[in-house]
Amino acid sequence: MIGGGLAGLRLAQRLGAGSGPAVTVLGEEPHVPYNRVLLTEVLAGRYAPEVAALPAPGPALRRGVRAVRIDRADRTVHCDDGSTERYDTLVLATGSNPVLPPLRGLFAPGGGDLPDGVHAFRTMDDCLALSAAVRPGVRAVVVGGGLLGVSAARALAARGAQVVLAQQAQRLMERQLDADSSALLHAHLTGIGVEIHTECRARGLTVEGPAATAAAAAKAPLPGAADPRRVTGVEFADGYRLDADLVVLACGVRPRTGLASAAGLEVRTGIVVDDELRTADPRVHALGDCAEHAGRVYGLAGAALEQADALAAVLTGSGTPYTGTRALTRLTLTAGEHPLDLAAFGETDPLPGDDVLRLADATRRTYRKVVVRGDRLVGGVLVGELSTVGALARTWNDDASLPDPADLFHLLTDDGGH
Repeated sequence: MIGGGLAGLRLAQRLGAGSGPAVTVLGEEPHVPYNRVLLTEVLAGRYAPEVAALPAPGPALRRGVRAVRIDRADRTVHCDDGSTERYDTLVLATGSNPVLPPLRGLFAPGGGDLPDGVHAFRTMDDCLALSAAVRPGVRAVVVGGGLLGVSAARALAARGAQVVLAQQAQRLMERQLDADSSALLHAHLTGIGVEIHTECRARGLTVEGPAATAAAAAKAPLPGAADPRRVTGVEFADGYRLDADLVVLACGVRPRTGLASAAGLEVRTGIVVDDELRTADPRVHALGDCAEHAGRVYGLAGAALEQADALAAVLTGSGTPYTGTRALTRLTLTAGEHPLDLAAFGETDPLPGDDVLRLADATRRTYRKVVVRGDRLVGGVLVGELSTVGALARTWNDDASLPDPADLFHLLTDDGGH
């Protein structure tokens, strides 16, 4: 198995639970395996890094080993330390890489490293580097207002940074939230000191240091060398510039498909798999952030775990094929005097003819909404009050007909809507 993250280790755990096949996991990172979902809590200072550790995988895991080539004819994986691993079945759980936007000044001519002070936020190394750099009063700009950007902004604010969040879209978390719930999130972040700019596209970085000048361009560092430049600000498309000591790039992720593509496997957005999470090569499977099933790449921990369980059942002949995941997004913002919980699932913006039920309480800062199409619950969003999220998610996930629309009041409230 190539990939020692949440999905790969879950599959290894499932296969090793009984008299299953011998499993070897190649993990590129040198760290003890960790739950990526908890990295924002580590950055916020609420958890020590070791709290994010996953259960010890035992000798099946080779840490700090990167797969560099797959020889499908010889059924061999070649690693960067010169070693090889033979396989009968190969599972690709290579995850995803952060998207680095095309910002002017992000890379020096001929250089491949980010300037000092500029960070992606995807791995434990990213988290530890940011934790070491943040301090009260530091000026931080977060580029990207999706789930990851919102989480990073909240964590940095909790550490005392002066945070500006720049979002290119019209609202925060536009893929998960409707306009009203996004406005509540906006108000919450503003309340803890985060300055938010929407419809704001970052264009470039201002940097200082030897490689920042044209005269030094010919002496720019080779790829892999330390970048001597340091970020000093962010420039936006409207000409506005913000001073910055730290810049966090939270612009989404892209499936890691290079190994699969080089091996001749079909790649679209992700590595294409069927209902048995199998590629066109029957000996090679893929799951998690790198896999594309039925035209969809999920990029969510819940889907990765479901795929790992489904593939374990397929490989041991004890289960049914994978048919997709109905993913629920959940976020807890704990910084500030008033924590904020939110959850969203399915289609939160209705189509013509859909029925919509909303319950809002401005005093308590709660908002609950469901979208019903015919007799089916097709989506919903809850902010500030999540006591009914389990019942709603089960109803949506089961795709069962609603016998009586009035039942939605019981799903939305603990008191039947009274």
